[in-house]
Amino acid sequence: MSRGFSADDVSAQTGRTFLVTGANAGIGFETAKVLAARGAHVILACRDTDRAEVAMNRIQADVPNAELSLLPLDLADLDQLRDAAKAVLAGPRIDVLVNNAGVMIPPRTLTKQGYELQFGVNHLGTFAFTGLVHGHVDDRIVITGSIAHRNGTMDYSDLSAARSYHNWPRYQMSKLANLLFMFELDRRLGAAERATQAIGCHPGVALTELQRHLPLPLRAMTPLASPFFNSAAQGAWPTLQAATGAHVQGGDYLGPQGLGEVSGRSGPARATRTARDPKLARELWMRSIELTGVDPGI
Repeated sequence: MSRGFSADDVSAQTGRTFLVTGANAGIGFETAKVLAARGAHVILACRDTDRAEVAMNRIQADVPNAELSLLPLDLADLDQLRDAAKAVLAGPRIDVLVNNAGVMIPPRTLTKQGYELQFGVNHLGTFAFTGLVHGHVDDRIVITGSIAHRNGTMDYSDLSAARSYHNWPRYQMSKLANLLFMFELDRRLGAAERATQAIGCHPGVALTELQRHLPLPLRAMTPLASPFFNSAAQGAWPTLQAATGAHVQGGDYLGPQGLGEVSGRSGPARATRTARDPKLARELWMRSIELTGVDPGI
């Protein structure tokens, strides 16, 4: 039985280019740092360029020869996202696109185009950016899910959360959408006989900035619970396996191997039957085209 995958298992990546969204903090930062240490050219695609530059300086302090680039990318703005995609398409080809950026249980907030922020960023932004650049990606497209997808349901009736807003169900829906998208993307890439594959991952429960919107009592308990959870660096292991693992196949879904997939080394994870439903996935695909104006063309 495999002991599971960790950062130590990431092989040399010299000559390869990885684009990591949300790479200025948390799991995205840890992913970028490990990839840079293995010789990859890493493009940090971030909304806040000041924080991204700080992150790049931190990586270079640990990895003096790190080859890093910065791409301004705001997944909450479909117009800016198109500009970012144009910049990607004008540059060298990418080996791996790591869709890591996301938001978790914020107060009700809308994207520039008026969608509830979690669905707008976690799914629609990821769908649109991937849809625009996938033809420029040679090897893998990684999409980050969550164990929260297990209780998610797709509901398109109030995407601006105008009638009601409950942050946790909205987060669960966005994470279910991530997996439906990943499986459908991989099916379509395969049908188009593309060499590029889509792979899913989730970090378990990792202590990152995503927790900043938790209720104060839960945040206060975090230090007590931390021994049972992944650090940000450990939470990056499934992402790193999805992006670089030698035996990973399209449509694989990876996550921590500990009890409840909460923590531990990375390996196969469980996606619900709903997340694997091709009918739901096709409906989400078509609705996402309508909502974003981006047709991936596959």
